[in-house]
Amino acid sequence: MKFYDELKWRGLIKDEAGEDLEKILNDCNATFYWGTDPTADSLHIGHFSSLVTAKRLAKAGFKPILLIGGATGMIGDPRPTSEREIMPKEVVLGNVEAIKKQVEEIFNGNVEVVNNYDWTKDINILDFLRDIGKYINVNYMLAKDIINRRLETGITFAEFTYTLLQGYDYLHLYQTKGVTLQVAGSDQWGNITTGIELINKKLGKTAYAFTMPLILDSTGKKFGKSEGNALWLDKNKTSSYQIYQYFINSADDKVEEYLKVFTFLSKEEIEELMKKHIEKPEERYAQKALAYEVIKDLHGEEEANKAIKITEALFSGDIKSLTEEELVDAMAGVDTYNSTSKNIVDLLVDTGILSSKREAREFISNGSISLNGEKVNDLEMVVNKETSLYNKYVIIRRGKKKYYLVIMED
Repeated sequence: MKFYDELKWRGLIKDEAGEDLEKILNDCNATFYWGTDPTADSLHIGHFSSLVTAKRLAKAGFKPILLIGGATGMIGDPRPTSEREIMPKEVVLGNVEAIKKQVEEIFNGNVEVVNNYDWTKDINILDFLRDIGKYINVNYMLAKDIINRRLETGITFAEFTYTLLQGYDYLHLYQTKGVTLQVAGSDQWGNITTGIELINKKLGKTAYAFTMPLILDSTGKKFGKSEGNALWLDKNKTSSYQIYQYFINSADDKVEEYLKVFTFLSKEEIEELMKKHIEKPEERYAQKALAYEVIKDLHGEEEANKAIKITEALFSGDIKSLTEEELVDAMAGVDTYNSTSKNIVDLLVDTGILSSKREAREFISNGSISLNGEKVNDLEMVVNKETSLYNKYVIIRRGKKKYYLVIMED
């Protein structure tokens, strides 16, 4: 399979710009760029499909340049319904440095990272209007979906000019870095074509681009969002185990798509996994492979193996086999309470894990409460530091899947 055909098979091409794009992609020697604005001090899992695609191009022979929008991040890409909150300059530039370090780690140093603030900060408004604004027609900008969708509710001039700033990025990288290809999510199509238009009108040259479809979960929500909370690529903000759990719980009707998008497994390997998955879906072969490959690529094989160890320990109830670090990772995000030494029934009620002493006694009598992996059957059991793990942690499981963390105090 040629590279263009592989990208199409993986579902990674939605929009295309440039008649010779297929040839450019099959030649595998162009310099391309992908960009993101530094809206936080870490990228999240929603960015990961684009990052994996960028790595896929780099592995195939393309030269990658990853742009972090220190300048565009101070304006903000127009959102569908309302203006973005303007972040202080020092916060934006601090986020740039954090994301730069993160991207370099993900690419094992084999990437050039640039910041558009470096070539934008010294341009005055008159030069920008004369050298850039004169080439892009207002009617052309108004027709763009990213702008048009805000016309009824209102859009500021700052947001209106965002597409010019991003278009200028492509022009600048074309002239200074030899970039001829831009890769981005499909929501950036309007901004990408502004850059291509600018290169064509100002330089009389041809530039190329393709966009990737936005990855959605089985409910149609943007990929990587969970109840409004991002899964961060920084493992100090979101543990490898949490991301592993997100992927291992992928819906059956989405797992093949995710294997194609998020992993470097070959077509043959993915087809074999899907064959096993269809034969025994309860074994979750495809989901397990997906979760492992994502963590291995993102944080390394050691983190992937640790995520598996935590998963197996929680499933088997062998919580005591976990190190303190693994235990903390496993309980990240669960309801957490502080408590002093007390009877198990009182502990369950006082923390709100159960609503009454009667209910607590019923759950215990039915074998539905476990403490540190062991079923509780003694209504008079005292929970204290001596019964905790690492003289601090008590892990309570209610039923089959609901976990709680209690931190014992003196």
